[in-house]
Amino acid sequence: MNGVNAIREGIQWGSEILEMVMADVTDEQALWAPPGLANPIGALYAHAYLSADGLVNALLQGGAPFYATTWSGKLGIEAPQMQLAYEWGRALTPDLAGLRLYGQAVMAEVYLYLDKLSDDDLDREVDLSGVGLGTRTVSWVLNALVAGHLNEMAGEVSALKGVQGARGYPF
Repeated sequence: MNGVNAIREGIQWGSEILEMVMADVTDEQALWAPPGLANPIGALYAHAYLSADGLVNALLQGGAPFYATTWSGKLGIEAPQMQLAYEWGRALTPDLAGLRLYGQAVMAEVYLYLDKLSDDDLDREVDLSGVGLGTRTVSWVLNALVAGHLNEMAGEVSALKGVQGARGYPF
């Protein structure tokens, strides 16, 4: 197996587990504001795909993210952002069905991008110093900020379902 295919498997699993955890989330659960500084499930779900969209479509491909073009105004989200600011997350009233479709479109684009990559492309450096991450490789961005992040959001959603008395992970 080559590096691109290994990354694809990690990203695919991240998206699959996020969708498994989100499959039975109700609007009430999605909007519930947890105590402390945690954000609601709906904000986490939106953030997972907004981030993947911005990272792959804007940062890595140099284009415009879907949330600013074909999906603008269709997600129940004002001023989409990749970062998950507390105030932004608490103010959302996301459309879960719309976010699910958006996530499918984002992931389809991620896979198309991966289809274009060679293992040599994974070594290209990306400047992330603007967000305090220095210079990293495309491989690192895809592994840490896309695959890893999708899994992290699934874990957070699972935990927030649990504190609401629902089952988090489906296994």
